[in-house]
Parts: sequence; C-alpha cells; structure tokens
Amino acid sequence: MEAGSIVAVRNLVKRFGDLAAVDGVSLRIEKGEVFGLIGPNGAGKTTILRIMATLLLPTSGYVNILGYDAVKEAGKIRPFISYLAEDAGTYRNLSGREYLSIVARIYFDSDTEASKAVEEAIRISGLGDRVDDRMKTYSKGMKRRLQIARALMTKPRLAILDEPTAGLDVFHAKHIREVVSRHVKEGGTVVLSSHNMLEVEYLCTRVAFIHRGHVIFEGAPEEIKNELGASNLEEAFIEVTSR
Repeated sequence: MEAGSIVAVRNLVKRFGDLAAVDGVSLRIEKGEVFGLIGPNGAGKTTILRIMATLLLPTSGYVNILGYDAVKEAGKIRPFISYLAEDAGTYRNLSGREYLSIVARIYFDSDTEASKAVEEAIRISGLGDRVDDRMKTYSKGMKRRLQIARALMTKPRLAILDEPTAGLDVFHAKHIREVVSRHVKEGGTVVLSSHNMLEVEYLCTRVAFIHRGHVIFEGAPEEIKNELGASNLEEAFIEVTSR
C-alpha cells in the first residue's frame, strides 16, 4: 500500500451471476480526502462501498484498507471504519438516544467514552430534544440525520457514506456537509457516493465517475471541469458517458 493511502483498490471485480456490477475498478484514496463516487443507479457505486466496508466479498481483485487486506483481515479493519448504507433503517420503538447508546456501548468499553460519543452524536444530528422521542415519530430526514450521527460519532479513521444527504432538506443537507468537512479536518477520511453533483463539487477533493462498473474519469472537480470544458460536474459526466 502506498504511503499516505487509506484505501487502495486494484482491478476490483464483483459479479452477481452473469452481471459484472464492478468490472476492473482501481482507486486510491489518501488520508484527509473526501473522495466521491459519481454515477447513475446501477453503476456499481454501492457495491464498491460495501466491499470497502468489508460487508461484501469481491469476485476478484485486491482491496487494502488502512494497510489491511479487506478479505483476509476484515476483522482488523472494522474497528476503524464506519459505514452508512443508503437505506439504513431505524428501530421504531427505541428513542434516538437509546439507539445511539446501544451503538456506543458496542464500540467503547468505558461508560464515560460511550456517553461522550452519544453526546457528540446528538450534536451532529441536530435533533435536540427530539432525540428522546421514539424513532417511529421521526421524519425520513430525522432518521437520516440520526444515522449519519451514528456513523461519525465514533470518529472513524475512514467513514464510508452511501448517499449521506438523501432525503434531507437544503438546511439539513448543508449541516451534514459541514459535519463531514469537520470530520476530515479532525483527521478522518471520507468516501461517499451522491447523486447531488453540486454537493459533490462543493465537498469532495477528488471524484471518480463510475459507469457500468468501470471508472471512466477521475480527478479533482476543477481539473475534471477544465479538462472537459464543462461548467459543472453534471455536464462533465454527461460528456464522458456520451462519447
């Protein structure tokens, strides 16, 4: 693994029957980056993220996370990463605080550390007093904010976020972008997927365009736009996929 790299992916392939959801992807993610995966539904973004999160085995290829082989040493990776699924659910009859407390006790042996993590999560979520209400009363956006808080409250070295602002209004999406930026400033690294091109352009240091299981373009947002003569990433993506 190259010095400074948090994630190294080489010739990654994942097949589901005859379908190659990921077909020869290679990526490198450096410490302190917000790295974005951009592509339409079915492009392979979620599959890549799930393999990085050690939740899905690749068909072939190599994935190294924090210096460990993601297949052979998954158990050594998991304490240092967090994963937010696009469709992450909640427990209807638990309050937000109860849910966060259960998660914190899994990660921390110390009651003091667990309590600090819960308070950090409440701050990240912005739920205020509603954190003590049952989650069945939460809106879709409130549930999403709680899940993002759960993913970041442990201060993971690598946060893997699949559509982190899905279902959030403009105000709360901005809040989450600020939370992600703060996490990186405090020493973390983030890889995320998003359909919101403006969000990716604002937040990400580098992006990879994913199309039909392949990386078709990669670079810093400004570099990509300049090279393709595009005014934004949406135009750039359309340009490279229509060639």
